[in-house]
Amino acid sequence: MEWRQKHTLFGVLLYVGATVFVIYMMSGQPESRTWNALFWITQLFVAVNSVAKSFLQEHPHRYRYYFTLVKPATFLLAKMVYSILIMFIMSLVSLLLYYIMLGWPLVQGSLFILITMVGSLSLSAVFTFLSAIAARANQNAALMAILGFPLVTPLLMILSKLALKALEPVYMPGWSSLALVLLSLDVLVIFLGIILFPFLWQE
Repeated sequence: MEWRQKHTLFGVLLYVGATVFVIYMMSGQPESRTWNALFWITQLFVAVNSVAKSFLQEHPHRYRYYFTLVKPATFLLAKMVYSILIMFIMSLVSLLLYYIMLGWPLVQGSLFILITMVGSLSLSAVFTFLSAIAARANQNAALMAILGFPLVTPLLMILSKLALKALEPVYMPGWSSLALVLLSLDVLVIFLGIILFPFLWQE
């Protein structure tokens, strides 16, 4: 049903292209650390526009119909998988546009692409879970913003620090520990979603 709403997908693609173009017009081709920071800020706004509305765009009465079809955990995981796939596509498009307009300051391009994919998974999981909470709380989008800020800020900090290894050919102590923390956060968010969403569903 979400795939039928192609205007949403093309709207996000247009948003990504316009955002990167505006950054290019304002800063040209920035130095590597600025390039990295701008990329992850772009990823945040892409996630908000493409993933965070996954539950909020559903009509409240439609959940009663879904309740008769699938289990709550299955429904949440299906939403997460769809959001992750959409975010993967948007991340690759963002990366391509950054390469075309803002240059390619990466020393290890394949590592950065891998971190981008993990970051897409992390942002998708967090915003899908927050969207589910907000949707069951009387469609309160402000609640998602309030809950999302303390969760997404450390997530973006970790991703930007992990990505520095792909930008600078220097030894970074503690890089593997940061990667482990990020993966642990992803598992924790998905696990909490599977446990808590059935209770939200029943409400």
